[in-house]
Amino acid sequence: MNSRQKGARGERELANLLKEHGYNTRRGQQYCGANGDADVVGIPGLHIEAKRVEHLNLEAAMKQSVHDARKDEIPVVMHRKNRSEWLVTLRLDDFMHLMGKKE
Repeated sequence: MNSRQKGARGERELANLLKEHGYNTRRGQQYCGANGDADVVGIPGLHIEAKRVEHLNLEAAMKQSVHDARKDEIPVVMHRKNRSEWLVTLRLDDFMHLMGKKE
């Protein structure tokens, strides 16, 4: 499977998992990576980059999410390796905001 197919499959997998938790999510319209759309859309206030790779450059993935996020969105990277669970990475200040703590 090439990386593009694996990425698309990961985006669909993540969107479906988020649906199971009650969110109306779907794969974004990002096919070439040039338009800045989130990989998974449907959770207001979050810009979700989905990464389904064995060796993730987390700093680069977060940089991409920060760069592509709109002003009112929190950049998030959701990622997993084969045979592993999904993980969520976000900046500490954004986490504190989500938790209702002052920045």
